[in-house]
Amino acid sequence: MAPYKKNRNQPEGDGIIRVRLPRDNQVLGLVEQRLGASRMRIRCFDGKTRICRIPGRLKRSLWVRAGDTVLVEPWELGGDAKGDILYKYRGAQVDILKKKGLLKAAEEFEEF
Repeated sequence: MAPYKKNRNQPEGDGIIRVRLPRDNQVLGLVEQRLGASRMRIRCFDGKTRICRIPGRLKRSLWVRAGDTVLVEPWELGGDAKGDILYKYRGAQVDILKKKGLLKAAEEFEEF
């Protein structure tokens, strides 16, 4: 039997975790509903609800479900109605974002 291999994508227990922070016009959001065809309805923390898609380069590597915290980049032409999903945060990363104060509005969304 082959020895058990650790998943390389998950960080070690006590190691330092790097968290990707929003830049320029990027926003954090919560996935409300999956709509199909790699599109989702996301409630962003800037107070807007956007229909966002997963770009083709990330379709096979980024698996998103309802309730996940994601990083969204709004479209320039679509305005505030559409955007692209760039990154999905894991549980430990969400905790770090809450400690930094970037997810203050997350408690309001969890009440629903």
